[in-house]
Formats: sequence, C-alpha cells, structure tokens
Amino acid sequence: MKEAKIIIGSDHAGFSAKEKLKRYLNMKGIEYEDVGALVFKKDDDYPKYAFAVAEKVVKDKISRGILICHTGTGMAIAANKVKGIRAAEAFDVYSAKMSRKDNDSNILSLHAYNLSYMEMEKIVSAWLNTPFSGKRRHERRIRQIQRYESIK
Repeated sequence: MKEAKIIIGSDHAGFSAKEKLKRYLNMKGIEYEDVGALVFKKDDDYPKYAFAVAEKVVKDKISRGILICHTGTGMAIAANKVKGIRAAEAFDVYSAKMSRKDNDSNILSLHAYNLSYMEMEKIVSAWLNTPFSGKRRHERRIRQIQRYESIK
C-alpha cells in the first residue's frame, strides 16, 4: 500500500517552524511536498497556502496536510472551505490524537505563536501515528458532514 504523503504549508508566521518540521519529516523518512511559502515574505496571506494544501489533499485521498500560521485558526478556517477537508487545530498531543481517532482529520493546523518546536514535533508525531478508529458513530458523523457538503 502506498504511504501517505504530507502536504505542508505556512505563511510568514509559521515559516520558521515549517522549515524545522521539514527536517523532522526528512529524519523520519516521511515524504512531503512543501507548497509554500517557499521564501519568507512578511506580508504574505495564509489563505493562499491553506487552499494549496487542501486542494492537494483532496486530490490525493491518502495524503494528509499540515498547516502552520500564527494561531492555526486562520489556516484551519480557510482549509475547511475546501470540500472534503477536515482540518483540525491541535494545541497538544491529546487534541491531535482525538482529531484523527474520532474525526479522521486530514489536515493538522498548528500555531507558531507560543508552541515550542519540541511540542510541535510531539503533536505532529501523535497526529501522524494515530489512525481513525472507524467506529460506527464516528463514520456516521463524517458521512453527515459529507452529505451536507454535497448539497451545498
């Protein structure tokens, strides 16, 4: 079975953390694609990168995405506008695990404001290594979201 590829993106506020996270992914042998920002631009806007990551995740159903901005909120809001995306903000290991286990999140949104790199690495590791539980009630809820998306 094909390994999931990680699509990663950040704005200026998450740029430094994204570059460090790429080293982590390399060290773990995890394939990734960086869709930007590719160079630091202090006046860039996060929706561009959130949409780029989300569109690629939707096209390749087994890929997952990681977004980083100042709070993680803007990126998650923007990514969730793309049909088929379940972007979740995670502030700790528990929220990362639960976003995968119960919600089958396909994008992780992180904040760069006061999250240490060590914390970020633990959150990403938990998110990458937690499978969706597949419990009937969680599948039912995801189907409800998908049905809603299909009529809008």
